[in-house]
Amino acid sequence: MLDYVPQFRAYRLGVPVLSMAHAMRDGSTVLKAATPLMTEVATRHKINVGLAVADDDDMVYLESFRYSRRQSLRTIVSGLRIPMALTSLGRAYLATLSATNFDIAMREMAGRNPGRAWHSIRKEIELAVKSVQENGYCVASWQPQVVAVATPMQIEGYGTYVLNASISTQQTVEEVEATLAKPLLSLAASIQAAISRIE
Repeated sequence: MLDYVPQFRAYRLGVPVLSMAHAMRDGSTVLKAATPLMTEVATRHKINVGLAVADDDDMVYLESFRYSRRQSLRTIVSGLRIPMALTSLGRAYLATLSATNFDIAMREMAGRNPGRAWHSIRKEIELAVKSVQENGYCVASWQPQVVAVATPMQIEGYGTYVLNASISTQQTVEEVEATLAKPLLSLAASIQAAISRIE
């Protein structure tokens, strides 16, 4: 699993880790159902579409298709971790938690985000959670000129997955929301229907 690198006196991940990751992706019913649908929506709308799951206080991308007309400064690939507290993916996931687990998550993230900034982040999270509860999705813009909309999918037998759509743009958050929310929610419904057909 680990290879020793003498010149650095350190270990790095070995090839077996890549094989395990491939086996995980290849054996995933959710990815089999989601991938062609995500590709089709990303291509048709010229947007970025991603699928992620929670791990500790991060979200980990399982798949991502990048078709936005404008390139962002950040490259998104499978396995990339992004902060739960700051992103639409993370905030959509937090909206699925019970009140008790939500409070626990907030305390843990507050400890990792000390200072005044946490108060505004917490307020943004609470607004995002309310948006998911009322509209089925939330919006966030944590990278310059990148706006993302995310919706959670609680899939029986598989847990919680979060789907997002984003673009690099100079449009307002409200304009992007109006453009992306409907295709995103439709995609989420299509993925869940496809999973049920596979089973």
